[in-house]
Amino acid sequence: MSRAQVAFVLLASLTGAVYLAMTLVTLPHLRDAAGGLAPFDLRPGGYSAAQARALLDSLDAPARQYYLSVQQRLDLVFPALEAVTLIVAFRTLAKGWLAVVLSIVAALGAVFDYLENHAVAALLRTGTVTDDMISFASRWTLLKSVAVTLSLTALALLILRAVYLRMKR
Repeated sequence: MSRAQVAFVLLASLTGAVYLAMTLVTLPHLRDAAGGLAPFDLRPGGYSAAQARALLDSLDAPARQYYLSVQQRLDLVFPALEAVTLIVAFRTLAKGWLAVVLSIVAALGAVFDYLENHAVAALLRTGTVTDDMISFASRWTLLKSVAVTLSLTALALLILRAVYLRMKR
């Protein structure tokens, strides 16, 4: 394997490790702390004011602190890792304008994720949460979900294409 390939495997492994830490540890902990309600990060379709308030009401002070510290620290590094991993993959598997467009979508997914994290932190810290604050946070969650879904779907299709072309040879 070349150095570039080793670097990519390490990058993808680190990205996967952070993702697994969130999906297997921090997000289940938050779901349990919320009495079974899904944390904001696990609501790809966004959330209504009532849903957000129900979640916020179910989180006590230690659970909010855990969300703001442990979960959001992991989610501070994950969007960048995910975007860089996707961009490297797109630049390897696609060429020209397609690689550029897909890289932009992946980068937007990270930007939307960071904006979502900032908005969720405001919801968790604020004593009086307005419907506008919830709508703002939900919008970033939805945009992040769309960008990540498009990116991962494109990656899967590019991998299938590469496998097909390799088998055809």
